[in-house]
Amino acid sequence: MIDSYEFGRIVINGKRYDSDLIVFFDKVRSGWWRKEGHRLHVEDLKDVLEVKPEVLVVGTGYSGLMAVPSETRKYVESEGIELMARRRQKLVKPSTVSLSLEKLWQPST
Repeated sequence: MIDSYEFGRIVINGKRYDSDLIVFFDKVRSGWWRKEGHRLHVEDLKDVLEVKPEVLVVGTGYSGLMAVPSETRKYVESEGIELMARRRQKLVKPSTVSLSLEKLWQPST
């Protein structure tokens, strides 16, 4: 469960992270780096695409600077994965996060 979030820091299940990461249903992959700064490319999502979740939620950061190019969105959706890109204010709402995580990161069957 996401406990808290502020610029440059997120706490998940009591553990603090100070870098970009990928949150899966059952684990957190910290130290995640992208091919190009604030742009999300298909290559950046290799681990996610292998899991094939029903929904991929991309947090665009505190200031909303992370861009999801249309080609990335199209590829992810062509794999049958719904992609939602949200600024952190719209993504992290403590009252709804614990209910949402199971659906959002659960691999599709």
